[in-house]
Amino acid sequence: VQLVESGGGLVQPGESLRLSCAASGFTFSISTMSWYRQAPGKERELVAAISGFGGTNYADSVKGRFTISRENAKKTVYLQMNSLRPEDTAVYYCAVGLGASWGQGTQVTVSS
Repeated sequence: VQLVESGGGLVQPGESLRLSCAASGFTFSISTMSWYRQAPGKERELVAAISGFGGTNYADSVKGRFTISRENAKKTVYLQMNSLRPEDTAVYYCAVGLGASWGQGTQVTVSS
């Protein structure tokens, strides 16, 4: 299993970012995929998940601002993040299922 995240960076509050996670080594199309994040000094938390059928779940803190999606033909899962806040600053990780395998993470920093 290999998961490679990209798209992180430094943005100002209110701006947007889109994270991508390219997957390989397993049957992507039937796998639930998820995004987690870990801020300094805090535990890793689930941000959003999407099933193989496209059903989604979100943490309350990101509902209405973040959207998870997938493109099975490209074996890629995305996290569109809008209206970013300083408290969204964290390392964001892509995962198979709810943590069966992890990517290396991508840093998102929201600061003015």
